[in-house]
Amino acid sequence: THTGEKPYRCNQCGDVFSWKSQFITHLIVHNVKSFLCNQCDKDLSLKSDFIRHQVIHNVEKTHQCSQCEMCFSKKWYLIRHQVKHTGEKPYKCSQCDKAFLKQYALV
Repeated sequence: THTGEKPYRCNQCGDVFSWKSQFITHLIVHNVKSFLCNQCDKDLSLKSDFIRHQVIHNVEKTHQCSQCEMCFSKKWYLIRHQVKHTGEKPYKCSQCDKAFLKQYALV
C-alpha cells in the first residue's frame, strides 16, 4: 500500500491492482468463468481455488465455534475464525495506524 506497487495487471483492459483479491474480483467484469460449489453455493473465480475449496466438504469437522454454527476440521482454523467475533486486528502496519485481521492484508 505505501509503496504504490500494483503487481496484478488485467490482460484484457490493462487495469492494475495492489492485491490479488481485488484483481480476481475485477475479472468478473470481463465475464471470466466462475466456479460455483454445489454444496454451499460459494462462487470462485479460479478453478484451482474451486478444487481446493471442495476438499472442505469431505473432511470431518469436529471443532465448532461457540458463537456461531461454523465447524472446522482443525482447531487452528477455529482459532483463526474466532478472531472475527472479537474484532481483534493483530497485524499492524509499521508505517501508519492501520491494523488488519489477516497478515496478507499488510502487503
